[in-house]
Amino acid sequence: MGRKFEKNKATMAKTQGAKSKLYAKYGKEIFVSAKNGSPDPDANPSLRSVIDRAKKDQVPAHVIEKAVEKAKGGGGENYEPMRYEGFGPGGCMVIVDCLTDNNNRTFGDVRVCFNKGHAKLGGQGTVAHMFDHCALFVFEHSDEEEVLEALMMADVDVTDIENEEGVMTVSAPHTEYFKAKSALAESFPELSYKQEEVTFVPQSVCELSGEDIDKFEHFMELLHDCDDVQEIYHNAEIAE
Repeated sequence: MGRKFEKNKATMAKTQGAKSKLYAKYGKEIFVSAKNGSPDPDANPSLRSVIDRAKKDQVPAHVIEKAVEKAKGGGGENYEPMRYEGFGPGGCMVIVDCLTDNNNRTFGDVRVCFNKGHAKLGGQGTVAHMFDHCALFVFEHSDEEEVLEALMMADVDVTDIENEEGVMTVSAPHTEYFKAKSALAESFPELSYKQEEVTFVPQSVCELSGEDIDKFEHFMELLHDCDDVQEIYHNAEIAE
């Protein structure tokens, strides 16, 4: 996993649209986290995590504050998560996570993306079993044993840990995210993360070549242009 996964994620990020799309995505996620819990990040680990990621992606403070204030008002939309799975060009596997206030609209929009993107929409569980749903942390650190000991002392169920030239990648079950992050923060308060998130990591990759590359990139653009889409996970790898 490690740097290879990091590289794949960076490639995915290139397909994301303008900053306004990024701000809207985080605004919705912050609103949902604040509305479903406390609007105080210190009392709401989920909200704090989203805000940390938003800041790392250079989302302006006023966008974050507006979403939190909207949640404090108690009104606004009622979003719920929806997940769609299927196969993309070249047989790659795709998971699409959405936040929606209209299930029918979102399903229709995502179905159109799959149809136009030379992809096939499947049912729930079609491909998710071929991904590991995990908490992932990537940061610079040289001592693998020290990191592992800190996590084990906090009773974190570490799935995998690897060190590639001073870049540490730690994965744990997705349910262990906050426990793992708290343990790392307590033992290494100066730690700066390259990645810290709950994500889907593919168990195998599907290498794309030829015309499948253009089809796949078009498919990703269609999904990213869909307002309700929050995250896209896949196992595609572009042949070099």
